[in-house]
Amino acid sequence: MTQTTGTTSPPPPRSAGIRKGPEAQFISAGLRAFRDDLVRGAWAYRPLPVLNVPDSETMRLPGMRRLASHAPHVLVFGSILFALLVSLSTGQYMSLPELMVLGLFAVAPAVLAATRPVAAWWLTMPVGAFASVLTGYGDTLPFGPVSFLVTLIVSTIAAAWQGPRAALWMWLITAAFSLFVGGMTGVGSGSTVPLLFFLGLALTAVSIWHFRRTTRETVREAHREVSAERSATAAERTRAVRLEERTTIARELHDVVAHHMSVVAIQAEAAPYRVENPPQELADAFAAIRESAVAALTELRRVLGVVRADDYEAPDAPQPVLADLDRLLDGVREAGVPVEKLVTGRRRELPQGVELSAYRMVQEALSNVLRHAPGASARVELAYVPVGLGLRVVNDAPE
Repeated sequence: MTQTTGTTSPPPPRSAGIRKGPEAQFISAGLRAFRDDLVRGAWAYRPLPVLNVPDSETMRLPGMRRLASHAPHVLVFGSILFALLVSLSTGQYMSLPELMVLGLFAVAPAVLAATRPVAAWWLTMPVGAFASVLTGYGDTLPFGPVSFLVTLIVSTIAAAWQGPRAALWMWLITAAFSLFVGGMTGVGSGSTVPLLFFLGLALTAVSIWHFRRTTRETVREAHREVSAERSATAAERTRAVRLEERTTIARELHDVVAHHMSVVAIQAEAAPYRVENPPQELADAFAAIRESAVAALTELRRVLGVVRADDYEAPDAPQPVLADLDRLLDGVREAGVPVEKLVTGRRRELPQGVELSAYRMVQEALSNVLRHAPGASARVELAYVPVGLGLRVVNDAPE
């Protein structure tokens, strides 16, 4: 008995998606552009702009500057008034009230274009065809004389807002609508060729204007970016020069001060060993001198680090505060100046900046006593008040 076995291949994996060809991608991009330009946001509010007219001798006449700033409104509504007059003079077998109502109906898209141009353009085609039938110009479908003018006005305004791509779509859709209506009604399309010709001229002019304006804005933006880069470069150059000057100052300070302070510290440390059996007071005095010199070197390195670079990071060692004041006073007493400390009020912790500033003030005052009043005694008075800290350092007359 034989047994036959076989293997089955696994099913092919499902395709993640069908890759579109270049033609499909082109059509898809065109449809998206059509939707973005003429469908999405068609009822968006886009009023006619008010121009920024520069001041000049001509514009100082009464009302002239205001009229010039509203030039788009004057031009559009003047064209609407002209189209309305044309509608009143071209009606066939209709009374004046009927012509007035029909004329207002025909120019309604042009009025709407002053605030919502894209929606107004969509209305020009059905309104124009309907108005042409009512006025007796059915043989010129889809656009009679009035609708001809209204279509030019509205398309120009909409193209000025939406740009050259939308202008091409409007021309193509207007041509397709004209041919479709002419073919469906069988009356021909006598107005189609003139309309498409003049509409093409108007939309081309608007597209050129739009392109030039976009180019100017791009050039201005490029100039602004270049100016910003130049300003940043100049600021960086100034910062580099300032940093170099600060580095030079730091180097000179190090050469002049740090070297001598190091010599003082070394001499103070070695001095007790040069005298056989020195008194304890002398050894303590030299030790205090060395500690002061080392502390001064530490402070000097910190200050030089700040001077050398803007991004200097302060050392982790804590800054002196009022709690360290007793150590400072002990050092001054060892230097031969009797110092008394008087504290009034309830002691409390103050902001670090306040305590550091108070410590430095006391340090500077006592240094002045050592330099300018040798042999005098001093008194440090600290007063903790509700609104802050009172500080006074006084000394009596030197002996």
